[in-house]
Amino acid sequence: MDKYRIDSHKLMFHPERVADWHRGKNIYPIYMEVSPSGACNHRCLYCGLDFMGYQAKFLETGIFKKRLTEMGKLGLKSIMYAGEGEPFLHKDIVEIVNHTKNSGIDVAFTTNAVFLKKEIAKDILQNTAWIKVSINGATKETYAKIHRCKEQDFDNVINNLNAAVKIRKENKHKCALGMQLLLLPDNSHEAVKLAKLAKDLGLDYLVIKPYSQHPQSKTKKYRSIKYNDFSYLADDLAKLNSKEFSVIFRINTMEKWDKAEKGYNRCLALPFWSYIDSEGNVWGCSVFLKDDRFYYGNIYESTFKEIWEGKRRKASLEWSQDKLDASKCRLNCRMDEINRYLWGIKNPQNHINFI
Repeated sequence: MDKYRIDSHKLMFHPERVADWHRGKNIYPIYMEVSPSGACNHRCLYCGLDFMGYQAKFLETGIFKKRLTEMGKLGLKSIMYAGEGEPFLHKDIVEIVNHTKNSGIDVAFTTNAVFLKKEIAKDILQNTAWIKVSINGATKETYAKIHRCKEQDFDNVINNLNAAVKIRKENKHKCALGMQLLLLPDNSHEAVKLAKLAKDLGLDYLVIKPYSQHPQSKTKKYRSIKYNDFSYLADDLAKLNSKEFSVIFRINTMEKWDKAEKGYNRCLALPFWSYIDSEGNVWGCSVFLKDDRFYYGNIYESTFKEIWEGKRRKASLEWSQDKLDASKCRLNCRMDEINRYLWGIKNPQNHINFI
């Protein structure tokens, strides 16, 4: 049960933007990932962005709000606050969330939720589309081992989620609340237990996804993991599905990991999304952070329009189309399903008119 299409994509719901792209127009992104904070309170064993250094740097609220207003007018539809640090460490996160929504941009979070306190939940749930909590164990012992944190953090997260569910219910907010478990040999034995916990808390879903090796990550512990050994979990997890709760076992993505093939050799998704790091730098892809070939500009120095229509971005796109071999990019990257969709549009098979 994947009503949110987490194991697929939603680009087909934006046909006008896709059509403009197909005609060769310079389109603005639909989706963006933003890192309000470079700092993080955890040091997860699997962290793909460990090479960023967890620096205590934070987006400057005033300038970022100006850019949010501008980006909303330019056609940006959504922002997921996550990135190289924990987003709720930003002292002005409530102000940022509310301004994002007021700019016509949908808001979401991927977070460890240790700092998603009741007071913050009260202030942001009405303006947030979804919050997905990374929680990689169903016991405090396993959780602390994988997140490399204090065991007390597990209890804090559960308490925070419990409060958020109550606040949502009392105020009839529409914010979807869910958990995400990165399936590893260290926690696979607790997947069903975590699903039961999520359901008992009153959450909407639990996502169980495969690991993806970031090319720049210092972490290599799980780079050889295989997922054909975990398919047995699917049946037990499916039994927990109900009208109110679903387990999204990303079997489609896991199968792609084991096959290690893509079906496209160029990244066509770059015009549809972007990434802003905690220093205000705009990047074409989160896999290539700190790589000048994917650096577009900085929001402290230029407007977003200047950045998006600038020479750096144009050169980056040209290089990507001419020289970047996407078949060797990160397996199961965020844009994988979108690339498969766009590749089919650019390279249609025979008989496409027989719909």
